[in-house]
Amino acid sequence: MTTLANHPERNVIRLQLQQNEVLTDLDAECRAWLENHLVIVDGNKGDFLLHQGVREMEQYFIIDGILKRVVSNQDGKEMILRFADERDMETSYAAWRLGTPTPYGIVCVTKARVARLPLKEWAAFLETRPKAKQAFELCVMRVMSEIMAHTITLHLLDAPGRVHRFVRKHPELVERIPQKQLASYLNLSPETLSRLRNQGKI
Repeated sequence: MTTLANHPERNVIRLQLQQNEVLTDLDAECRAWLENHLVIVDGNKGDFLLHQGVREMEQYFIIDGILKRVVSNQDGKEMILRFADERDMETSYAAWRLGTPTPYGIVCVTKARVARLPLKEWAAFLETRPKAKQAFELCVMRVMSEIMAHTITLHLLDAPGRVHRFVRKHPELVERIPQKQLASYLNLSPETLSRLRNQGKI
């Protein structure tokens, strides 16, 4: 495991993390603390950063690439709850606070690089830094609101409507997410998504 402070690309990674919505306003003292606690991890497509049902949880800041939050049933059927890319984060903070196993997994959609640290350490860091805690909790609430809106969308909009909403909300991700993954997120078959594209309906 390589901490940010000891990473050979630490200067570039520092700049990338400064653009993260949760970390952007931290002062020099906070950044110095994090550099000694954040571990830099490189993942390949399909790698799990977090498995559903575990109690050992971590906080993730995305440096490069795309992650997905997924829920799977006992038969292996998967539902994608959200995608997240650079300048975003992933967390199981709510489950950690509630003392429950994490209800979803976090998986690399593409090759990805993240900075991570145990949620216990991250929470302790936030308790002494109210401004950072407020920014983080606002981000957590935004993510929860996004997931709820997406779930409602799956029930209320037809197939073209679901795709149009995603394009409007996440134009930066449209060409970066594999079609099969995007179709799954929108509860469509890859063939339906391809047909909508070919017919010019999206």
